Amino acid sequence: MRDAGAGAGLDADAAVDVVVVGAGQAGLSSAYHLARAGIGHVVLDHAPRPGGAWQFRWPSLTYGRVHGMHSLPGMELTGADPLRPSSEVIGEYFDAYEERFGLRVRRPVDVSAVRAGADGRLLVESSAGTWSARALVNATGTWDRPFWPRYPGQETFRGRQLHTADYPGPQEFAGARVIVVGGGTSAVQHLLEVAEVAAETTWVTRRPPVFHDGGFGEAEGRAAVALVDERVRLGLPPLSVVSVTGLPLNEAVRAGLASGVLDRRPVFDRITPSGAAWADGSRVEADVILWATGFRAAVDHLAPLRLREPGGGIRVEGTRAVRDERVHLVGYGPSASTVGANRAGGAAVREIRRLLARERAGEPVGEPARAPVGARVG
Repeated sequence: MRDAGAGAGLDADAAVDVVVVGAGQAGLSSAYHLARAGIGHVVLDHAPRPGGAWQFRWPSLTYGRVHGMHSLPGMELTGADPLRPSSEVIGEYFDAYEERFGLRVRRPVDVSAVRAGADGRLLVESSAGTWSARALVNATGTWDRPFWPRYPGQETFRGRQLHTADYPGPQEFAGARVIVVGGGTSAVQHLLEVAEVAAETTWVTRRPPVFHDGGFGEAEGRAAVALVDERVRLGLPPLSVVSVTGLPLNEAVRAGLASGVLDRRPVFDRITPSGAAWADGSRVEADVILWATGFRAAVDHLAPLRLREPGGGIRVEGTRAVRDERVHLVGYGPSASTVGANRAGGAAVREIRRLLARERAGEPVGEPARAPVGARVG
């Protein structure tokens, strides 16, 4: 494994063709294609070791329970023990991938801001100095921005509140009364685990969960991605691909439905010091509220470029930010799945090759459109 302190001591104001921010599936895929194209680049990753967001997954999420993990381009993940934690399996795979293809990953490096430079280049400011780049691949994912909804009385709850991002596994909930909030795959996984040791579990969601039985093939996948892509094209914050595919009705989920563990209630109206309450007068006492409420895109460092649309999202055509063609978002919106990130990495590099060719020919590039009056920016 590479030295976790590799980001320290780098010269500031280093000039490269492309900076890739993030070394998860999207970042490594992009770096692979950049290397094959012979484009000079550096990858900046804030995590302490290889593995992207996978390295932070809870220990009980074994590799055999991972939903939709696709191998990176050029190197298959084979022979993995399905009973090992996914954080270990995928962390080791990403580490071997970086080694095999000689990918230049600097870690730990925190990127704080990306700004437009006076010379038409982008300035990427980080904890290890500033890089000057002709183009940027933003592959920061969502793990660093857990979404916490707000409900009346939330601050009065005397028990413990935590998010999926901090979920330690089921052992810490032994004997507790637990409310799990959220309608996604993580919420279901948490419930099925916690219910085995907790005194009581309650599942609440804003909308009735949708379970899909049978196969989820290529046609269904394309339809789901198209729904996410349409929001991004309209400049709205992206939904995750998983949010529009529904929940797989596998053997464990069937058992949870049959046992009543997955007997869902509509979300509460307020939180009380000892639990939650609904408008009809019903209450649930709880020791823990576990918020499995998803994540938002980690793009705050792009705020100086003023890429956001009035709807709150960054409008993207393919992978290219509409307001600045030098910026590519990979693993954002429709490319947030592992297979989508692979494809988007290649697509971004093809666009970047064309951009660099135009720049060498003396054409103006990267002229960001001005935000309309009243537009939300940052």
